[in-house]
Amino acid sequence: MNLLRRSASFRLKFLRRTDRTVSGALKPALTSWIARRLAEASKSLSQGSGLMHVLGIDVAKAKFDVALWREGKLKFKTFDNQPAGFEQLRQWLQDLGVAQVQACLEATGPYGEALSEWLFDAGHIVSVLNPAQVKDFAKSLLTRNKTDTVDAAVLARFGVAMSPPAWRPPPPAVRLLRALVRRLAALQQTRQQEHNRLMVADAGVQDSIQRHLAYLDQEIAALRQRIEDHIDQDPDLPQKQQLLETIPGIGTVVSHTLLSFISRIETFDRARQLAAFAGLTPKRHESGSSVRSKTRLSKIGHADLRKLLYFPAMSAIRYNPLLKAFAERLRHSGKPPKLILAAAMRKLLHIAFGVLKSNQPFNPNILAKTA
Repeated sequence: MNLLRRSASFRLKFLRRTDRTVSGALKPALTSWIARRLAEASKSLSQGSGLMHVLGIDVAKAKFDVALWREGKLKFKTFDNQPAGFEQLRQWLQDLGVAQVQACLEATGPYGEALSEWLFDAGHIVSVLNPAQVKDFAKSLLTRNKTDTVDAAVLARFGVAMSPPAWRPPPPAVRLLRALVRRLAALQQTRQQEHNRLMVADAGVQDSIQRHLAYLDQEIAALRQRIEDHIDQDPDLPQKQQLLETIPGIGTVVSHTLLSFISRIETFDRARQLAAFAGLTPKRHESGSSVRSKTRLSKIGHADLRKLLYFPAMSAIRYNPLLKAFAERLRHSGKPPKLILAAAMRKLLHIAFGVLKSNQPFNPNILAKTA
């Protein structure tokens, strides 16, 4: 009963605050829905159903703030974003008598990867969330402030209300491949910047830039060789690379990057899910009889994967017979060039999905039947 009273108190305080700030037709629907979700969570806890305690985590470079949803209340703490801080988090949860949590944190690139993997290895359920989804959820709560503590609380409430799916880290071999591919991309970007500087540099600094370019060329070559060696030493990746490179438009560099993102093809049931993961699905904007905006790419997905597919799609439109015919059909129907290229990027990703899922090399005669 004490647990129910605490949960009810938390719910009433939250709804009172919401009631003061929401107006119009939105207020009954929003407050009713949040009340229903929190009531279900409180009921599950009171009946001992094993519902997880939810831990919202706002990650920064040097620290991370947590908000633990426990017995209808939030408890806050800040830790250093390093292994010592992870151990302090473990001890804090142990002192509170919490054996397992559902940890909810945003996908913030490298800052949260180590913590996510540590939580998973420690036996907790981890949900890595799309920041755009969390941002819109925070707007629905009408939060007035934005601080690390508030963000952690929003993530905890998101976990309670939405029950997001569990995340699994990629295998160690794929993690290392992704790190190597990202490092290679960073070095190539730095080299391009130095090359651009050389074109307009004063004669007194050109020697320095050329030496740096030579060093970068050496590092890039070594890193490419290391990526090749890493793939060759893995039991599964070499075959997947060979399958991807049977697709016209996908070469060695592109196959390496694709493997770092979609080597676990079993996590996608359909090619449409993979396209959504890359943000290559169409986004419609229609309302009533008067609003008919142009359909655009959703771009709610992995930007690096979309960037990777841009030039391969241009090449595939010229040399891949399936993509070439596909682009011609769109061109004859009056579609603009950018739309055709985006559609080709999505089609190329669909083909990669089919090749990896079927474990068969590219065959235009088979794929043309489903194009």
